[in-house]
Amino acid sequence: MMRFVSFSSGSCGNCSLLLGPHSGIMIDAGVGIRHIKKELEALHLDYSAISAILITHDHGDHIRSLGSFCKRLSVPVWTSTTLHEALLWHPYTREWIGPCRQDLLPGVWNPVTEDFDVQYFVVPHDATQCLGFAIRCGEELFVLMTDMGHTTPEALEWASQASTVVIESNYDLEMLLGGSYPEVLKRRITHGIGHLSNDACAEAIPKFLHPGLKNLFLCHLSGNNNTPELAYDSARAALVAAGVQQGSISLRVLKRGISSPLLVL
Repeated sequence: MMRFVSFSSGSCGNCSLLLGPHSGIMIDAGVGIRHIKKELEALHLDYSAISAILITHDHGDHIRSLGSFCKRLSVPVWTSTTLHEALLWHPYTREWIGPCRQDLLPGVWNPVTEDFDVQYFVVPHDATQCLGFAIRCGEELFVLMTDMGHTTPEALEWASQASTVVIESNYDLEMLLGGSYPEVLKRRITHGIGHLSNDACAEAIPKFLHPGLKNLFLCHLSGNNNTPELAYDSARAALVAAGVQQGSISLRVLKRGISSPLLVL
């Protein structure tokens, strides 16, 4: 059995925790360590719940507190060799990442904790490199793919095998184009290596939809160019159009700066 909590999802900070029977993996570290301690205590947990950390990429909203976690917890930090080389020089991590470094091997299952094996796949985003994760616990497969300018065949293939998919639904196109962002930022978001729109997320859903999918969580919503209602309605419409009956798949929006409940997957 897996359990999952999102502590925050969005440009304000990204951090979540996936729990197995005996160990837990924190995914990204863009939220303050004291805040995470408080959130863990609210769940009757403590830092011992974090057996390892996975890092998707080296943007600040995903690694802002990684150095603090390395210093305080000294748990293994798993990511690709390319990203680890970047983290060795990043101001958020360079003092503390070295002793915690664990490189994920490409194309194979990496035993990250006693409960979890991990494979990564690369997604298009304007970071040094950006990873999606396929995380296996027993017979269950959890797939996370965030901060991607467009979906890839590999990402969709992993999602088509998963019991839980966490996928980016970052912006509503009309809100973005009609909003106050400068044109250069609008182009950065929309031109293939930025973020995934509500429409693009909805278009992806029927491509990975399969009978074993139990949970679909929408992540990394923009605070300026989206609303939870718009993202949810777009994904729900895609599920309905694909013939999915109400309630057969748990659809949830992971919010900015607000923890989700502890969800049994």
